[in-house]
Amino acid sequence: MNGNDINIVESNKLLNNMIMIRLRTFSYRFAEQVLNSRLSIKQEIEEVLTDPKIKVNELTRPYFNKILDGLFVTKGWTPQPQVFPEPNDPSAKMDFIKDRVGVEVGFGHGSFIGIDLLKFQVSSYSALDQIDVGVYIVTTKSFQKYVTKNYDLKWEGSLTYEKVSKYLPHFKSAIQVPIYLIGIDI
Repeated sequence: MNGNDINIVESNKLLNNMIMIRLRTFSYRFAEQVLNSRLSIKQEIEEVLTDPKIKVNELTRPYFNKILDGLFVTKGWTPQPQVFPEPNDPSAKMDFIKDRVGVEVGFGHGSFIGIDLLKFQVSSYSALDQIDVGVYIVTTKSFQKYVTKNYDLKWEGSLTYEKVSKYLPHFKSAIQVPIYLIGIDI
């Protein structure tokens, strides 16, 4: 298995009228192997993303972020750690960090891909040296299409798993930190 293999992790947790959330994964620069050395952290992330409290029919982007924030913090993740040492720069924050694993939730517009990925790079290689691996959580095109069609939830323009997995290998000279991409799918 090379560092860029795509895997699908099926969750056996059924949510909201038998809707099963699946997690699609993409390992960039052997991120899966790095995370497997911290298997309890990897499993914890998967448990958060497939938590039965998540009701697919209610998942607007802000509400999904709020749910994930509560679930990660409950499991001991530090929310909103600074990427740069300047404490007055509110835009330079990662979403969560724990045991040298950084998590960024990318439910925003597709144009934020570069900013989000650079947060991992800076947090890994700068003087801060906070993370060994980044976990980038986004939704898939099929998830977005499903919740838009069935629940009239607005996900148009959001970053997708397909876009990140396509573009991430092209950033190999700029993004040298391992990144584990997780796509929330249905």
